[in-house]
Amino acid sequence: MYWIILFVAGLLEVVWAFYMKRSDGFTLLIPSAITVIAMIASGVLLSLSMKVLPLGAAYTVWTGIGAVGSFLLGMAILGEPASPMRLAAGALIVSGILMMKLAST
Repeated sequence: MYWIILFVAGLLEVVWAFYMKRSDGFTLLIPSAITVIAMIASGVLLSLSMKVLPLGAAYTVWTGIGAVGSFLLGMAILGEPASPMRLAAGALIVSGILMMKLAST
């Protein structure tokens, strides 16, 4: 259950990062509001997952989901480059997340 909570927290990190980009430096109300709400929700869910999960594993997985999700969203929606080196870096992050999860169960 706590891994699911952590996964949702990671997805919310992707949401706030995306909408922070869309907020144009917090000058647009709706994207700014979504950013703040998603940040708070993500932090609350992260803290709930840390009641049971080890700090290193929870934080690493949370930031990893946020990093890889933002990376993929940037390529898919914002037209950011998908060079072989960037894709390899993303794959390494995903493998690190999986290894951390497997090492913590």
